[in-house]
Amino acid sequence: KMVGCGLLTAKKNPVPLKSVEVELQVKDHVATVISTLNYQNKEDKPIEALFVFPLPGDAAVCHFSADIGQTHIVAELKEKQQAREEYDDALSSGQQAFLLEESEQSPDIFSLSVGSLPPGESASIMLQYVIELAVEADGALRFCLPAVLNPRYHPQGPGVPVSSVPASEIPYSLSFSARVSSPRPVSKVESSCSLEPLHYLNTDHTEAAVKLAAGHKFDRDVELLIYYKDAHQPSAVVEAGQDSAQPGTLMGDPVVMVSLYPEFPESVMSKRASCGEFVFLLDRSGSMQCPTNNRNQQETRISSARDTLLLLLKSLPMGCYFNIYGFGSSYDHIFPQSVEYSEKSMEEALKKVEVMQADLGGTEILQPLQHIYSQPCISNQPRQFMLQNHLFLQKCFEGASSALINGLAQEGRGHAQFITGSDRMQAKVMQSLKFALQLVVKDISVTWDLPKGVSATVLSPPITTIFQGQRSLVYAQLCGKSSQTDCSVTVNYTLGDHPYESKKLFNLNPAKDTGFTVHRLAARILIRSLESEERKNRGKSNEDMKRKVVELSVQSGVSSHHTAFIAVNKDNGDAVQGPLVCRNVPTPGESFTIKLSLPPDGQSFRVQAVDGGGGETTKQPRRDPLLQLVSLQKASGCWLLDTALASVLGKTSEEVEKSKPAEVSSEVWATILALIWLHGFKMDAKDEWELLAVKAASWVQAQNAPCVKDCVDASNALLGCRVHKEALGL
Repeated sequence: KMVGCGLLTAKKNPVPLKSVEVELQVKDHVATVISTLNYQNKEDKPIEALFVFPLPGDAAVCHFSADIGQTHIVAELKEKQQAREEYDDALSSGQQAFLLEESEQSPDIFSLSVGSLPPGESASIMLQYVIELAVEADGALRFCLPAVLNPRYHPQGPGVPVSSVPASEIPYSLSFSARVSSPRPVSKVESSCSLEPLHYLNTDHTEAAVKLAAGHKFDRDVELLIYYKDAHQPSAVVEAGQDSAQPGTLMGDPVVMVSLYPEFPESVMSKRASCGEFVFLLDRSGSMQCPTNNRNQQETRISSARDTLLLLLKSLPMGCYFNIYGFGSSYDHIFPQSVEYSEKSMEEALKKVEVMQADLGGTEILQPLQHIYSQPCISNQPRQFMLQNHLFLQKCFEGASSALINGLAQEGRGHAQFITGSDRMQAKVMQSLKFALQLVVKDISVTWDLPKGVSATVLSPPITTIFQGQRSLVYAQLCGKSSQTDCSVTVNYTLGDHPYESKKLFNLNPAKDTGFTVHRLAARILIRSLESEERKNRGKSNEDMKRKVVELSVQSGVSSHHTAFIAVNKDNGDAVQGPLVCRNVPTPGESFTIKLSLPPDGQSFRVQAVDGGGGETTKQPRRDPLLQLVSLQKASGCWLLDTALASVLGKTSEEVEKSKPAEVSSEVWATILALIWLHGFKMDAKDEWELLAVKAASWVQAQNAPCVKDCVDASNALLGCRVHKEALGL
């Protein structure tokens, strides 16, 4: 069934939400997001507001407060059942009350209950969380504030049925600002939306500020891409402990966060795995029939997924094995079991992919996963699993759980990609295939070189995978003291039977003005680890584990599955008159549920939130020339010299035949033509075709063809390009 994110409503009356203010504070690789939600009950009856906000699954919610008139209330973090009872008691006695808790279904959904909002009353609620920013393939750090909260699918269990609201109809305003600081200079900040000019706050450009331009309609996600100079250099931040906390505890000791970017030698990176079992799992639920974004109504999620599977299948290496599963309320597969990749098996798969529709109902993934993992592994073919659902088309906030996807990636020692608004799905998915084809990194270990008297307790899970260009964050609690401050941390690993290391020097002196962001992110890691262990022992009563989670959550101020934020305004004891009416408030981009209980007389109330992070087929648009060219490539990597290829190149068959050097075969000539066209006209989409081009170049080299340079020169002349032979990898 579908469970929505937003505010419940009994009737379509004016919503109490007036405006949303979002402030983003970025410090190196982590961010604090502060969201302030301003409400007013314009009705003649008291209302109870229930808001549901999605947040990234790895966000650490760490603050919740409310302003009612001149009264400021800061919520306390308490054991969840106790917090719920206090909320109910406050409502029954007519007091204003607020309850913020994590969803029972998923750790990336929060609900905020605002109890008894009297007629004419205004309020402001503030929520705050911290988060690690994701790293893009080009080195940018990405933050995304989603535009619309669409329903999320739950196969069973209770939920909150909330209708989604189109962005153009959202009746409240949004303001968004960001401040960025880093040890490295900020090169630029880009966005999917119009921004005011970037404003540098110091001469070395290590601090900068930017705002969303006026007039934003919130019809698409607000996405920021932050670029640092020398972004792939390792860095470390040491954060001092809380003065009021006991030494030896997480909050009482310093915590270090180290970001590492292992760089693999080019000689090793050029060697790609030529074996493996690749299992692609495609979401074919009804929601995949929706448009990929508001600006391109013709392209649907399922059509984009079909195009992506074309690129994936053309990019696989000869000798590997593969299969494709589709899932919804039920599931199916193209082959009974994975088959060897060949021209015949690839063409058979592509014929079935071309007719795939979003016709399998809901979005239930457990059964196909169980079936896949029940299949015996193929000798010397490591299994690579790639999940492709509309999470790849719209970020987790639009219908799927980031916690689920990140959890799958973590347990499978893999990598998760999230795609928003105008992103092309294909580039991100092909990046994942590149990771899958990298040589396996083995024997990963982390060692610390610390002064005598100082020890490090690693809080992060062990590093189990390393991918080229991907960041690894390591958190550690530092115990003890020393007059010496120079330290280092080293990651050692084996790649291609050769040992490598990535080392970062750092100083024990704490950084300034970091607050407790690093501590809270470290606490979130520990809390999630304990909760994961608790889930694995489901069915067994484990009060000791729950006690540890509650203690750590309360001590660090970071919410958990077993705790909730509770705020009660005890200054006002007057009972709210009249029955409560539940109202629906559409929300743009966080996921919390809020209940308010407020007095009448038109007092203002302000809420602030802080963030850390099967239909019918439609007529398909004219196919992209790039995809037309890719569809003509053979499994071996070559192209055939025929009318279809000439048409894609914009030439006649006679022109193509006439320009061919006499000494080379038609297949070599056709393949070099295709490579020149890709490099000459489609460099903006290189991430999508790079792997299949490498396969094509390898095929040409294996032919030991004469006059390859002559072919390149003739191709350039025919197509009007200036591509060098070396650029093709020949």
